[in-house]
Amino acid sequence: MERIETDICVIGAGSGGLSVAAGAVQMGARVVLIEGHKMGGDCLNYGCVPSKALLAAGKAAAAHRTGAALGVAPDEPVLSYASAKDHVARVVAAIEPHDSQERFEGLGVRVIRDFARFTGPRVVEAGGSTIHARRFVIATGSAPFVPPIPGLSGVPFLTNETIFDLREAPGHLLIVGGGPIGLEMAQAHRRLGCKVTVIEGARALGNDDPEAAALVLAALRAEGVEIIEGAKVDAVRGRPGAIEVQVAGGTVFVGTHLLMAVGRKPNIDRLDLDAAGIRHGRGGIEVDDRLRSSNRRVYAIGDVAGRGQFTHVAGYQAGVIIRSMLFALPSKAHADHIPHVTYCDPELAQVGLTEAAARAAHGDAVQVLKLGFDAADRAQAEGKTKGLIKVMVHKGRPVGATIAGPNAGEMIGIWALVLANRLKMGAIAGTVLPYPTMGELSKRVAGAYFSPKLFENPLVKRVVGLVQNLVP
Repeated sequence: MERIETDICVIGAGSGGLSVAAGAVQMGARVVLIEGHKMGGDCLNYGCVPSKALLAAGKAAAAHRTGAALGVAPDEPVLSYASAKDHVARVVAAIEPHDSQERFEGLGVRVIRDFARFTGPRVVEAGGSTIHARRFVIATGSAPFVPPIPGLSGVPFLTNETIFDLREAPGHLLIVGGGPIGLEMAQAHRRLGCKVTVIEGARALGNDDPEAAALVLAALRAEGVEIIEGAKVDAVRGRPGAIEVQVAGGTVFVGTHLLMAVGRKPNIDRLDLDAAGIRHGRGGIEVDDRLRSSNRRVYAIGDVAGRGQFTHVAGYQAGVIIRSMLFALPSKAHADHIPHVTYCDPELAQVGLTEAAARAAHGDAVQVLKLGFDAADRAQAEGKTKGLIKVMVHKGRPVGATIAGPNAGEMIGIWALVLANRLKMGAIAGTVLPYPTMGELSKRVAGAYFSPKLFENPLVKRVVGLVQNLVP
């Protein structure tokens, strides 16, 4: 068995692991990268990339059905589900070279295509080799969580890892789970001609601001997506093409296909973490603020670390540990400036605290500013006035922002910048933005924060009056 000595051994070639490997090797470290499945991980192959590509196909179809208010006669598009999946495949193929084994080997990374397991605190086995490293990075991501529902194992069901393999459109897609994955797939399939029912045991988009979530759910329902909330699944039965989902109370929903989208579980089963003295639990590997595990030579980032299941979180955490591993800097990970987006149409974007969380943290000292999209001239021009922006402010500093509406994911960026750099509302108010853009809504919110201080303050009016009388 070959013995490999290296500075850094990265386990998992998803977004986080690839970022660490590329950054470290280009800064002069020796790097071994181990991947037992597909380069690019979940994001490229089963998550962010294919889902947004399918949503884009659905959006193109939806454009045919709207536009009457703008003088464009609507029509029913001619749909090809297989062609939409061809688009998804092309998008993945276009991005794939950036994450490929060939590219990373060209950078100088030793790539081993196998599943890794620890055999000691400083040793990993994979691909017929033992890898001895100064530091290890576990970036193995997560997989769909499939709950132990009675009868589920006896019927065919889909997850985000298999739904993109379908070539024929489901006649009636049943989706268990009303989170971002479930609702994004619900809207994409509804727009591509499928009947869709979403079954959620609690509240759909339950982790988001209720007011913003309600706007998104109303839009999906208006398009024909059936969303059932507060419906815990008791049992599943049936056969291919005729699947039944029974919920508490006895109601039964019947469809042709079933998608399970109830959450994720960390990919740790193959790693033999105990052999390396790495503490772990249901949420993944236990890490400190520096993203180190109980074995100080082993870091964990991304989904497997249980601190946010988003591609951009893994990329951010990669930067945190690179500073620590390569430069011995006291670098810590924070989460209060990390945005996330649900990419339905309209989108729902959040950074920092929601209104409820801000009030819980700061009580009456928090100020909540809210504007509808109808306050933006660009939204009026495009007939896209259904939406809202909400900013939570504490002592002049934004602590959270919520945006629900078209392109909310793009609009949240300025607030992520503000929170990351601890800027105050004056930074937004003093920014000149092009007219007419949706970004102006952020500046209008800042204006709404300062307006009472300027226009409703008697002292300001007295000062202005004095200046006008004294200055010739």
